[in-house]
Amino acid sequence: MASNYTHLFSPIKIRGVDFKNRIILAPPSPNLASPEGFVTHQFVDWFRMFARGGASILYVGNSSIDITECKDEECQLDLNNDRCVLPLSWYAEMAQEFDCHASLEVNHNGKDTTFEAVGHVPFSSSPIPGDSEIMRAKMAGREPYIPIEMDQKKIDETVMKYAMACKRMQRAGMDIALLHGGHGNLISQFTSPHYNKRTDKYGGSLENRARFAIEVVEKTRELCGENFVIDYRISADEIIEDGQRFEETLKLMKILKDHGVDMFNVSAGLHSEGLYKYIRYWLQGYTMARGFNVHWTEKIKDHFQGDIRLTAVGSITSVDLAEEYLSKGWCDFVAMCRPLMADPDMPKKAAANKREDIRPCLRCNACATRLGMPRVINCAINPISGMTTYLRDGEVPAAKVKKKVAVVGAGPAGLTAMHTLIDRGHDVTVYEKTNDIGGCVNGAAAPPAKIDMKDYLKWLKLQAQKAVKAGKAKILLNTEATKELLDVEGYDAVIIAVGADPLVPRSIPGITRPNVMWAADAETKFRDKVGKKVVVVGAGDVGMEAAHDFAEDGREITGLVDMMPKPVFIMSEMPRLLEDLGIQIQYSTSICEVTDKGIIAKGPDGKQFEIEADTVLLAMGMRINHELVDSLRHCAPETDCYIVGDAKKVGGNLSAAVNGAFQAALHI
Repeated sequence: MASNYTHLFSPIKIRGVDFKNRIILAPPSPNLASPEGFVTHQFVDWFRMFARGGASILYVGNSSIDITECKDEECQLDLNNDRCVLPLSWYAEMAQEFDCHASLEVNHNGKDTTFEAVGHVPFSSSPIPGDSEIMRAKMAGREPYIPIEMDQKKIDETVMKYAMACKRMQRAGMDIALLHGGHGNLISQFTSPHYNKRTDKYGGSLENRARFAIEVVEKTRELCGENFVIDYRISADEIIEDGQRFEETLKLMKILKDHGVDMFNVSAGLHSEGLYKYIRYWLQGYTMARGFNVHWTEKIKDHFQGDIRLTAVGSITSVDLAEEYLSKGWCDFVAMCRPLMADPDMPKKAAANKREDIRPCLRCNACATRLGMPRVINCAINPISGMTTYLRDGEVPAAKVKKKVAVVGAGPAGLTAMHTLIDRGHDVTVYEKTNDIGGCVNGAAAPPAKIDMKDYLKWLKLQAQKAVKAGKAKILLNTEATKELLDVEGYDAVIIAVGADPLVPRSIPGITRPNVMWAADAETKFRDKVGKKVVVVGAGDVGMEAAHDFAEDGREITGLVDMMPKPVFIMSEMPRLLEDLGIQIQYSTSICEVTDKGIIAKGPDGKQFEIEADTVLLAMGMRINHELVDSLRHCAPETDCYIVGDAKKVGGNLSAAVNGAFQAALHI
C-alpha cells in the first residue's frame, strides 16, 4: 500500500538528476573524518543509517575548501587535495546503494577560523574581527587578531578552491553540492553589509557584494558542467540590525538564481555574532516553535510566484509537518538533521504509514553539545547513532545465550534496556515501584512548553505497551524490587535503573515543612496544592522550567535562587523566557531557612534576606540511593549486574541514561 505522505514521497528531477523523495539530511558534522581531513570507513558507517533509512540527499556539514586556512572542527573534511577523491567515493558509493545522493556542505568560515587552528591570521572580506575573536582575545589578555582583507589574487584563488572542491565531489561520484552562503561564513562575509566594508568592486552595492558569490557559482558551473546541481545555503534574514535583511536577501536570491543556482536551502541568523545571540535562529531549542524558519520559504515562494526551488529547514520535527509544508507549496524539499538522528528510519516508517513508531526528536541539542567537547556526534535517545561502526547495519545482535534478565526501574534507561534485551532474545522482566512507566520523563514532560518531551513520553509508553502486548516482556507495576524478590526468581543478569532521589538537605531548618515540595512533584502530582506565591530553590533545568511553568499558570514567582555563579548560556532559551516574564535568577544565593512565610536566603554579599512565598519548590539536584543500589547489585552474577542512568552518576542527563542502558544491555 502506498504512503499517505504523497507530497513527501513525490520524486523530482533537477538538471536530469532524479531525487526519489523530498527528504534531505540537513548537514551534521560528525567529527569522523581523519585528522588529515579525509573520509574514513567510520564516517561512511555513520552516514549509512540515513541512506538506509530512506532520505533522498545526505549533506555533510562544514566541509572545508582548505583546512590549512579555514578549520573550526577537530576532524572535518578537507576538499583542497585530489587525495580526498578516493575516500569521498566510499561515501558516495555507499549512498548509491540506497538510491540516495551523497553530498557535502562546501564551506570556508573566513574570519571565524582561530589563529591557533591554522597558525596564521584568518582571511575575510574586510579586516574586522568577529565577536567570538574579541571574546577569545579578552579571555587570553591579548589584542584581537585582525583578519586579512582578501586581495584580488586571494579572491581568485579562493573562488577556484570552492569550484575545485565541487569538482572533486563530482569526480567521487556526487551530482549535487551545497555551497554555504549563510550564517556569517566567508561567502556571506562578502554578501552581508554587516561584514563587508570594502570600497572596491566587491563592496558597497548589493550587486558588488554579491560578486564573490556569483564568481563561486559560475566557476563551479564551469568546472562541473550542466548535469550538476548547485544548492546554496542562505540566511533569509541575518536578524542582526546592520546585516543582510530579508528584502535584500530576495534581491540576492534573484541575482544568484540568474547566475546558475538551482535551489536554495533557507535558514536564518548567524553563527557567532553577538556572542551567539543569533544562533537560535538556525539551531532552535525545545521551547521554540516547530517549523521555525518555514515562514521565510513561504514568503520567498510568494515573492517569486513559485518560480524557485527551496528547501525549508529549522525544527521540522515530524513527517506530518513536512507533508503540510510541501502540500501548501511553501518549499520543494524539507531538511532535517536532529529528527533524522533521533530516528534515521523516519522516511521508511512514514512510507509504511507507521508514523506512531517514529522516535521523536527532543531538540535537546545533546548532539550539538558533543561537538564542542569535542566528541563524535550522537543522539541522546537513539543510542545506535553512537555505535554505527560496531552496529554497522543498525541492528542489535542476537545474544549467543538466552538469559533471564531483571530490569529495575521503568524510566527511560530501564525501558531502553528492556527493548535492547528483547532485540537480543533475552527473557525480560521490568520492576517499577510506581503505578506508571516513564520515570523522570513524566516530570520533564509536565511543563506546557516541553512539547517535544511530551511526544517522547507518549512514544516511550506506546512502544513499551506494544512490547508487553506482544508478549516480549513483562512490566510489573507497583512492585518494588528487593534482593529477596530477585533472588527467588534466580536472574542471570540485572540492570539497575532506579534513578535518583531529590536532594533535600535536612540540615536546613524548616526544609520538611508542608509548604515545601520537590519541583517535579509539584508539576505532576500536587499542582492544586501550589500557592499563589512561589519561590524556587535551584536554577538548573528543573528549577527554571518549574518557575516558567507556574508563572505561565498565573502564580507569582517571588524568587528563583541558585547557590552557583551564573553560567554561560549559549543554546538554552529558558533564561530569556524567564526574563520576558520578569523573573530574575539570583545567582550565588543560598537558602538558609524555610519559614511559614517563605525562605531566608543569603546573597553574594553575605547578607541574609527574606523571600515571601506560600510554596517553596526545591530543585537542588538529586542524590543516589546507595543503600538501594548496593542491595541489588549482587542479585545475579556480579559481572552481569549493571548500574545505569542516575543510579550510576547523579547529575547525568537523558543521553547518559539512555546510551548507558543500551550499552549495558548490549553486553549481556
